[in-house]
Amino acid sequence: MCQKNKKTFYITTPIYYPSGKFHIGTAYTTIATDVMARYKRLRGYDVRFLTGLDEHGQKIEEKAKEAGKPPKVYVDEMAEMAKALWKRLDITHDDFIQTTEVRHQQLMANIFSKFVENGDIYKGEYEGLYCTPCESYYTESQLMKGMCPDCNRAVNRVKEASYFFNMKKYANRLIQYYEAHPDFISPGFRMNEMMNNFLKPGLEDLSVSRMTFDWGVKVPNDPKHVIYVWVDALTNYITALGYGSDDDALFNRYWPADVHVVGKDIVRFHTIYWPIFLMALDLPLPKQVFAHGFFTVNGEKMSKSKGNVLDPDMLSNQYGVDAVRYALLRDLPFGQDGDFSSKAFVERINFDLANDLGNLLNRTVSMVNKYFKGIVPLYAGCVTAFDGELEQFIAETVQKVELNFEKMQFSLILSDIWALVSRTNKYIDETAPWILAKEVENEAQLAAVMRHLVESLRQIAILIGPFMPTTTHQMFEQLGIKNEASQTWASLNQYETLPEATTVIKKGIPIFPRLEIEDEVAYIQAQMSKDADFVEQVDKEVVEKGEDAPTIGIEDFTKIQLKVGQIKACVQHPKADRLLVSQVDLGDETRQIVSGIADHYEPVELIGKKVVVVTNLKPVKLRGELSEGMVLAASADGKLSLPELIDEMPNGSVVK
Repeated sequence: MCQKNKKTFYITTPIYYPSGKFHIGTAYTTIATDVMARYKRLRGYDVRFLTGLDEHGQKIEEKAKEAGKPPKVYVDEMAEMAKALWKRLDITHDDFIQTTEVRHQQLMANIFSKFVENGDIYKGEYEGLYCTPCESYYTESQLMKGMCPDCNRAVNRVKEASYFFNMKKYANRLIQYYEAHPDFISPGFRMNEMMNNFLKPGLEDLSVSRMTFDWGVKVPNDPKHVIYVWVDALTNYITALGYGSDDDALFNRYWPADVHVVGKDIVRFHTIYWPIFLMALDLPLPKQVFAHGFFTVNGEKMSKSKGNVLDPDMLSNQYGVDAVRYALLRDLPFGQDGDFSSKAFVERINFDLANDLGNLLNRTVSMVNKYFKGIVPLYAGCVTAFDGELEQFIAETVQKVELNFEKMQFSLILSDIWALVSRTNKYIDETAPWILAKEVENEAQLAAVMRHLVESLRQIAILIGPFMPTTTHQMFEQLGIKNEASQTWASLNQYETLPEATTVIKKGIPIFPRLEIEDEVAYIQAQMSKDADFVEQVDKEVVEKGEDAPTIGIEDFTKIQLKVGQIKACVQHPKADRLLVSQVDLGDETRQIVSGIADHYEPVELIGKKVVVVTNLKPVKLRGELSEGMVLAASADGKLSLPELIDEMPNGSVVK
């Protein structure tokens, strides 16, 4: 293998299981990985960022069957959903691999054959405990109260012919590697978990094939067996680079990986199975596996039954991608468990983004326009008593940020950057430019203040770039910073990079508008409780119970405006499988209405249909599409039907 370029950086996320929906935890992993990849690019590294989907195994076969689709069709649809979500979240991956791709399957089968040739795999009979959702085997001692220790579901006793990987052969070597590389697993306590729970008690040989299902890569020369999904999935990190192919240039360039970013539930696979597979292939191990913690939501574990599953698409549509990226990484120390609070999320946007950063930018742009006709004064050194202190604070912030990036301590990085934001706001209060502007002899001091404010904001914009790329661009635009030399990481702490004619915009638009906290918390809660698909305008449970519905007077009923409408056009919602977007003719106007009826009607069935519409509801955005009313429907026993109306009834007729 040729010598790896010292300036390369290979980072991966786990390839995700395509369950049909990507929740905030999946987005958290990918956003964090993207932040690290962006940072390394800014530092001049040749970065390779890999993500993708793990598409084989029994649970995928079952999911596809539930959906009534062939497995390949199902996983391809999930892949398109994932790619679309990553695009919306501004993820800059260089490769997206599906384990059903030919480029992976053939190379992975070759790797399995190599294990066999080297004597690492033998055929026998497996009898033991298997968790289908986790695609994982367990011993009795590893179970928690008889249940899977990772997902707390029931395990099944399996007995079948199987191929086994000789894990015992490499166990002592792996222990020695741990001892020689204490930073191999981060945080460090995860290494202790692997040692105490798996390696020291004695590593069992691993069953690496199954015969009870068909969806997977077949064992070479024994097609009755399907290769165990974790052998399949883990090898993507090298097959995506062309290992074992006729073109292994990427593998020679980027391997070993600098860091695999994973969730804590799959640490064992990445720090025990994967290193042993690599040892068997005589390949170097990744430099680090970083395991992050999990979210609870408002103090509870995410669960559809609890109505608290967070949809990253919903959050980014409502609050902007940068706000979501910032808030997810700001509060939770990377590597630890933490809680997502709806209120804390909205407050972060208001206090950190709108008040602290947004207000600092707006004040600075306004003052440069007011005092210097929009032209940023030239740097004249430290003129006021506070200039040097601010410059020193900036230099120290850059050092701390760079140090914590190497540790992937994203919450500390953002904390340090926002300390600089606060220090710059304090600098305005200390220098009081509105007082300096009253006397002509203070012009040099006023110029120094304006220059230091713009310079501090320029550096803040660069520092937040990996986290909030759109915000960085907006800040550069408002500050009039167009030359690339002033936008690079290398330009930090250099006050001479701005051209003489740098001109701020005349009037800045707030980059983060303030939010009404109570309203937005209620919105998030409503979205979660409705499984993030649509906002009900009435309480569905109360209506369906009938006998428990509250009584109303005629004065309440007359507040509801019902009209006849005719659906002129109808399409599937681009971001929600359960929603249809209809254009409804109400006689004197046409309105767009979003309805959760896609499970019961095809769009073409509804065109021309006359319906009853509630027309005086407050308009809302449902997954990014405006809805200006509600189409009434009847439901019973899981079925839904739209009431039929006489065709002669004119559109817009009032229903009483």
